[in-house]
Amino acid sequence: MKKHLRFIGVALFMAMLVLSGCQSTKAVAPVQEIQTEPVSGSVVSLDKYGNATLSVTPADFTDKGYAVGDLFSVSVGDFSFDAPLVTNYSDVDNGSFLIREKAGDPGTVSLAINMGNFSKTSGAQETSPVSFTLKEKEGYLKEYQIRQLKKSENRDDYASDAVFSNFRTVTVGKIAPGTLYRSCNPVLGDARAPYAAELAQQAGVKTIINLADSTETLKEHIADSPYYQQLYNQGAVIVLDMGVSFTDPDFIAKLHDGLVFMANHGGPYLVHCNEGKDRAGFVSALLEAANGATLEEITQDYMVSFENYYGVQPGTEQYELIGKTITDMFTQLNGGKPVTDKTIAKVANTYLKDTVGLDQATINQLNAHLQGK
Repeated sequence: MKKHLRFIGVALFMAMLVLSGCQSTKAVAPVQEIQTEPVSGSVVSLDKYGNATLSVTPADFTDKGYAVGDLFSVSVGDFSFDAPLVTNYSDVDNGSFLIREKAGDPGTVSLAINMGNFSKTSGAQETSPVSFTLKEKEGYLKEYQIRQLKKSENRDDYASDAVFSNFRTVTVGKIAPGTLYRSCNPVLGDARAPYAAELAQQAGVKTIINLADSTETLKEHIADSPYYQQLYNQGAVIVLDMGVSFTDPDFIAKLHDGLVFMANHGGPYLVHCNEGKDRAGFVSALLEAANGATLEEITQDYMVSFENYYGVQPGTEQYELIGKTITDMFTQLNGGKPVTDKTIAKVANTYLKDTVGLDQATINQLNAHLQGK
């Protein structure tokens, strides 16, 4: 009997080994090796924002098994940094490096800093050698997926002309209703421009601060907006052709000129860049803070652009992630120290005086205009 039981036990054990081996054989799949071979190229050109377009193409990444969301160590000449491979500037925080892949045939790859000047920060020049080494596969993928923003260029996909053109009045803090407006570019020549131009006329805008255009680019499409052109001919429009880095000396000098222009002209005012989102978002946030708005009010106004264009909803992880741009911006203006509702007005005014170079009389005059006094 014991021999018989031992025989059964051995047989069962052998059967389990066979089944286990079969299952293991079935479950095993070839392990795909992740390439770590560098991608190399050079800087081909630099644009006015300091972004560096490279000789590298998206195919140079995909051919080695790399994809959007991967994290790389990058060297440009003697300058090194880490950055993710993404598709939009807004895929990273303000002030962060990015590798931007733009689809096309063959497509382009560029190096940039979101709301910063890459060429000035890195010292990159045309022909500078560039190299990418994989640091972490899918190391940025989750955050990239959260940040994905897509918008339609079709008016019928939006609730109103104002939403489509991101046109709205700013009424937070002490800013009086109907004195300050922000929007996309009314003279860009795209699908949104005519709606922004019409709404600016309906609002009775008297002074325009154009953060995006140069005199040359302004004239390409200004004839499409007779009201805008009339204000320009009257000397009520200033074109600033600003970059996107609010710490850049060129940006600061042009901001100074724009705010002095506002102080010396009456409202209602329209502040716009191309989308009315980033440069216009910074200038609006600064004016709002100087006029007593809270961090929450400024953030909510900033995020309306993302609600209008991309349908980003309050309460979502995506909304919170993008919205902290405002807190980060004022923290940077405050030398890295946290900002609260009690200190934000002081931070804004200190920046206007000590960095932008406005005197107190100009600041008072500007604020009086905005408050409808």
